[in-house]
Amino acid sequence: MELYLAALLALMLVVIVIRIWLKRKSIYTRKGIIDPMKVSIKDIDRMEDGKEFEEYLYRLFLALGYEDAYKTVSSRDFGADLVFTDRDGERNVIQAKRYAESNPVGLSAVQEIYTSMRYYGASKSTVIASSRYTEACEILASCNGVRLIDRSELIDMIDLFKSSQHTQVMDLIEEEPELILDMDEEDSGKAKKIRLSSRKRD
Repeated sequence: MELYLAALLALMLVVIVIRIWLKRKSIYTRKGIIDPMKVSIKDIDRMEDGKEFEEYLYRLFLALGYEDAYKTVSSRDFGADLVFTDRDGERNVIQAKRYAESNPVGLSAVQEIYTSMRYYGASKSTVIASSRYTEACEILASCNGVRLIDRSELIDMIDLFKSSQHTQVMDLIEEEPELILDMDEEDSGKAKKIRLSSRKRD
């Protein structure tokens, strides 16, 4: 009887592991390549590390038609994970940050991607994160013209891509970075943040 129960328990455990594995692998094609059409924000949250997120973005960019997009060598990426040429013919560098939703991306992301531009001969830089950014990170990005794509915009990208609105996804990726200005108000003497952006939102 004990042997029977042990065998039954082992079989149940194997079935559970296989179900988890199949669910986890559902974002992959039969060839083991990530299919961007199958990826949701929940899949990104479940990714084991940043490498899988980088691979997703790479496959997404290829599917959008950025034919020259390539991933950098991880051991010597000099701060960039992905390089591509936009529709205006300008080279862009991307840093991917797969963080937990509650864990904001800090200053180092902007510092690293901005300094990688010269190495890759890029004129634009972007950080794409599965979370949000610290205020200091946003200010530094504004001062240096670094585009920040946060979780909500990443979700927009995913949804637009899945509904075959590829041009809108590319518009979102290629938007100009936000500009944050501190302006003094004479009435209160307090600094007020003004966010200026070329974003075309409805």
